Amino acid sequence: MAPPAVPPEKRLILLDLNMPKMGGIEFLQELRSDPELQAIPVIVLTTSDEDSDKVEAYKLNIAGYILKPVTFTKFVEAVATLNRYWTMSEMP
Repeated sequence: MAPPAVPPEKRLILLDLNMPKMGGIEFLQELRSDPELQAIPVIVLTTSDEDSDKVEAYKLNIAGYILKPVTFTKFVEAVATLNRYWTMSEMP
């Protein structure tokens, strides 16, 4: 059997809660119920500022919750924040 294309220790999911067909919370429930995938860190990057969405997402062990910025500059700042998070989490 060939090794996975992305090693398990190098995985990160950026998740929007507002997706067609399967919502983000439902996706998180499925992900967390799968023993092979449940440890993958998930950062929610979404337009939903609803407290109920935040609470449900954190109950499902997300690593962070970031509101999608409206402007390009703010988006670049958000991606830089994600990069810093990932860099820090990868430190030995």
